[in-house]
Amino acid sequence: MYRFVLTRQWVFLTLMALALIPAMIELGFWQYHRHEHRVAQNQLIEANLRAKPVPMTEVTSPGHRVPRADFWRAVTATGTYDSAHEVVVRMRTDNDDKVGFHVLTPLVLSDGRVVLVNRGWVPGGDDPRAYPPVPTAPTGEVTVTGRLKADETSGGSGIKDRKGLPDRQVMLINSAQQAEYLGRTVLGGYLELTAPAPADGTPEPIADPDHDSIGPHMAYAVQWWLFAAAVPVGWVVLVRREKREREEEAARAEASRQEPATA
Repeated sequence: MYRFVLTRQWVFLTLMALALIPAMIELGFWQYHRHEHRVAQNQLIEANLRAKPVPMTEVTSPGHRVPRADFWRAVTATGTYDSAHEVVVRMRTDNDDKVGFHVLTPLVLSDGRVVLVNRGWVPGGDDPRAYPPVPTAPTGEVTVTGRLKADETSGGSGIKDRKGLPDRQVMLINSAQQAEYLGRTVLGGYLELTAPAPADGTPEPIADPDHDSIGPHMAYAVQWWLFAAAVPVGWVVLVRREKREREEEAARAEASRQEPATA
């Protein structure tokens, strides 16, 4: 009755179904692990944002690679802005996804070391290669608070570090590059400014990282597992339909053979 499943067509279909089931299960677990990673990252961001700010000199040093556990950690620094060596970071978006620049200003500490401070976003002018209008940084000694961020690299950010850029424009925020440019000792990573906020709202402060949404990964995981469960069900449905169609065809053939004998 079911010997048709041994035909070449049905053997191929069965093998394909057997290959799809573990593949879909694995894809479901891949999405589930992405969901777990997103949840863990949200918890890390929330904990670090709510933590009491600590001096940046306590959590990083020259050449230090900021670990993921310290991403977005609240830090403070006290020093004097070196506006003469301020640079802007190209191809950065504001909170409404408009393209402009981030303003990166060195903050010179009392011991001569430097903290890179990302003061926020400014729009570009008519000429994208021209230095944009940037509000002057506060003068005198200031104490700033912000989120600790790791040095950017092309591999980690996906941003190509282009050469031959206009003067005082960079593609990446990288302490090693800025140490070479400044000729000073620069602490690893950088501070993303949150306070004090600029009086006139410019540069535009960078919004807190999203740590509420969990994304669609869990839904995708369930979807893949449902697909995996549907494959054997679909195979059984196809087999039964094939069996029924073959029985009906056999019945019609038998009826057509009996008609002349009856006549």
